Amino acid sequence: MPSKPAPPGRSTAVEDYLEQILDLINTKGYARVADIAQRLGIAQASVTNMVQRLDAEGLLKYEKYRGLVLTTAGETLARNIMRRHQLLSDFLRVLGIDEEVIYHDVEGMEHHISPQTLRAIEALLSELQQHPRLIAQIKSQAHGN
Repeated sequence: MPSKPAPPGRSTAVEDYLEQILDLINTKGYARVADIAQRLGIAQASVTNMVQRLDAEGLLKYEKYRGLVLTTAGETLARNIMRRHQLLSDFLRVLGIDEEVIYHDVEGMEHHISPQTLRAIEALLSELQQHPRLIAQIKSQAHGN
């Protein structure tokens, strides 16, 4: 039976919000609606609606005009999303893909990859990192050298 990329009800947008919120908290110490809107390039009203939804789902606590904090469940989910993003980035980086391409590819892949495929990539990356000559050979072939 194939694995599904995300549980029902968890959209790409939800994952993007949680990822940005955790990153803001990690870098600034807090996350506000205005910061999230700026990061995602969308209106504050749209962010407020999503934040209220995430609050209702128990993924964060939101107080109007005060900011928000992730619940334990929200933080766990956000950390898993960020880990998946980092793993895919690291995998493409080890293959010698350009950073701009990595950014766009990972944004497209990260929400649609199954846990099974992610585990396989993680295992492959771990093995590749132990064989620098193989990485060099793969990069050379991928870049037509």
